[in-house]
Amino acid sequence: QLVESGGGLVQPGGSLRLSCASSGFTLDSYAIGWFRQAPGKERERVSCIDSSYGHTYYADAVKGRFTISRDNAKNTVSLQMNSLKPEDTAVYSCAASTVQAMCVMSASQVPMVADDWGQGTQVTVSS
Repeated sequence: QLVESGGGLVQPGGSLRLSCASSGFTLDSYAIGWFRQAPGKERERVSCIDSSYGHTYYADAVKGRFTISRDNAKNTVSLQMNSLKPEDTAVYSCAASTVQAMCVMSASQVPMVADDWGQGTQVTVSS
């Protein structure tokens, strides 16, 4: 089961580090994606890291501000979020899949290939 942590309230320009952990399986065998959904909006993929070559992917809106990384010793995947903006406010969740294409397919198709999905953590960027 995937569990996210690290969300919270932060001022614009601030930083947060989200963590996705699993107690049931080894994350380094899976592509791991971070997704977010704001009220009234569709879920979007923020970032993803595959398990084949460690390739990373970022949505245009977060490029240069967010960094995804694995810590295999801790069995976690983190999302470092810097220079946060009010429009980053959303519920952030992580998903795991053995289908590497999860990192590039439409976010709406991801539920069809996700092996597990966390409950999410709230990120609020506000002054």
